[in-house]
Amino acid sequence: MGTGRVQAWMGLMGSRIAQIAERIEDAEVDRLLGAIQGARRVFVMGAGRSGLVAKAFAMRLMHLGLQSYVVGETITPSFGREDVMVIFSGSGRTRTVVDIASTAKEMGGTLCVVTANPKSGVGAMADVVVEIESNRDPVTDDSSEFDRRQMTGEHKSFAPLGTLFETTAMVFADAVISRLMELGHVDEGEMKTRHTNIE
Repeated sequence: MGTGRVQAWMGLMGSRIAQIAERIEDAEVDRLLGAIQGARRVFVMGAGRSGLVAKAFAMRLMHLGLQSYVVGETITPSFGREDVMVIFSGSGRTRTVVDIASTAKEMGGTLCVVTANPKSGVGAMADVVVEIESNRDPVTDDSSEFDRRQMTGEHKSFAPLGTLFETTAMVFADAVISRLMELGHVDEGEMKTRHTNIE
């Protein structure tokens, strides 16, 4: 497939994201929103590009006035029963993500996952699952096969590395923030007071 213009690729991706958005279940989203609103602290994580989405989400949660942490950072405290972990993982099989999800479940907090594969190991463990469809080629082997394909770029699709998951997850995360702003009656001016001023 060739479109000839970057703008046309953007349009294709945008229309695909809009289609995916229409199929996200309201009940799943409501459970995620409720978990975040009721949390003492929100921990986020993901691997690779999904990890970048998670970090951006944690930043916006902080701007909302919530205590948010990125798993693996040096200042991240211990996870507990009153806390929520939100994981972004397209495959739901990445070994490090599965291991951390398992540990979080043992600690007793609430585990939420945003994934293209709700029947994966992480999906099966989660208290809340939001499915974001993906055009990623199916991964039939274990997480090491998924990791290998991510590193070698062995994917065939119109989106890089065969997936719109991360891009759609980023838009979804920002939309969650917008909804939390509505629910908490938080305006942008209030959020700006929490924005970094030492860059």
